[in-house]
Formats: sequence, C-alpha cells, structure tokens
Amino acid sequence: MTDILQTSLPFAPWTDPRTRRLPGILPLPAGEWLQIDDAYAAQMAERDRLIASRPGDVHALAERARAAAEELLDRVLAELKGTPGITLGAAQVTRPDGVTVPLDRAAPLLTLGRLVQEDLCILEKAPDEPEHVLTGAVLCFPSNWTLAEKIERPLIRIHKPVQPYDEDVARRVQRLCDAIRPEQGLWRVNAGHCGRTELFSPRREADPPRADRDAAQPFIRSERQCLLRLPESRAVVFSIHTYLVRRESLTPDQARALEDYPLH
Repeated sequence: MTDILQTSLPFAPWTDPRTRRLPGILPLPAGEWLQIDDAYAAQMAERDRLIASRPGDVHALAERARAAAEELLDRVLAELKGTPGITLGAAQVTRPDGVTVPLDRAAPLLTLGRLVQEDLCILEKAPDEPEHVLTGAVLCFPSNWTLAEKIERPLIRIHKPVQPYDEDVARRVQRLCDAIRPEQGLWRVNAGHCGRTELFSPRREADPPRADRDAAQPFIRSERQCLLRLPESRAVVFSIHTYLVRRESLTPDQARALEDYPLH
C-alpha cells in the first residue's frame, strides 16, 4: 500500500516555548478545531477502508454514550458548515474528495469517522465516578494502543502502561477535564520518531515496546489533540488529528530545533 504522508508538519511542538514542555496545553481558537490537510483524500480513503473492513477494531460505543455521540455528530456538522469543498445535505455529506457519506444517525461515530480526518473519543463522568471514562470512540489511527482494551475504562487505566502517568498526573488531568467549558476548547501537539508508516498502528498493553521509535527512524509522527466540552451531555470530546511526515520534510528551523529536543 502507498504510504500516506503529509508533505509538511504545520506545527512542531519542540519549536515553541509554550509546547516544548509537557503538557503544552493551549486555548483552542474558535473555528480551528477540525483540520483539512494535504493528506486528506488518502487518509479518508484509509478511514473508509478500515470502517468497512474492521469496524470492531476501530469503533466502540457504550449505550450510556449514545446521547453524547449524537450530540457530537450535530456539533461536527455545524463545524463543517461553510467549509470549502464540503456540501451538507439533509441526509448526506459530500466531502472535498468527492465521496458522498450517508448521515446514519443510528451509527453516529461510524458516520463521523468518514466525515473528518480526526479520530474522536468520548469521555464521560457520572456523579459517582472519580474519573472520566472512555465511553465511545471512532479510532482509525491508534498509535500504540488498542481501543478494545480501553473502552469503558477510567483515565488512569486508559493510560496503562504510559510512563510517567501516575496518580499525581491522573489527578491533574482529571482537574483539567472537569474545568473544560463548552465555549473554550483546549489543544496540544505531541510528536515522536517513527519507523512505521501504518496509520492504523495498535499495540496491546502486554506487548513489548516497539523498537522503531528512536532518533534514527525516518519519520516523525505527530498528533494534534483537542479537548472540548459538549454543552448538553457535558461529555468531553478528545480528538486526534494524525500527521506523519518524512524527516526531510521538516523545515530547516524545525530540523535544527529537533537536534536539541529529545522526542520519544
């Protein structure tokens, strides 16, 4: 299969003092949530393929999250209104690549997975739960985690075996999730060395770490991650836009700054 790559990395977190140190979270400007880049057509074709051929691997929805998933579909459709190349109809959406996607409201996350490049996760917290729980997701491009192991798990359990995601970090992340307001989303960007070009790159918790993430690898994989609050369900949406670029596609400034920054 042909590698699906962007021709450039629009934001390199190691070049900005606000994002060089973790967690590097910034306010999300209005209208800048969903992104369309030069890998759009190829990424969307891959999303279509994965959703059609292995939906059980890339989609999960707990019944408690159905209302949030339906609200999220409406939110995304509102965001897409007026986007160049996108035609919204009452029962379908035509994408910039010319593909028409039926609006199947009985399967809101699977529909969303074919509308935007972003993977979308729903996090909810009931009054008797100390942490937000992953209750739904369309996750076509996982990087070293498996949806089936994380669905209906709380945040600290979702991040197993991520280091150093300990109880202190978990408390800080939970406070962040609690504080998100519908009118102000948040965003951050990560990046790491990568030797693989597969966008669908899951790994089970018991599997050993991959040996393709050192500085000698030819690719940089980066995720633009956003957190938003849905006003009706109060669910938190965690979106992931995946970039994969060759090291030589970095700008000269990005490449120079990378020499002094230890990507994971």
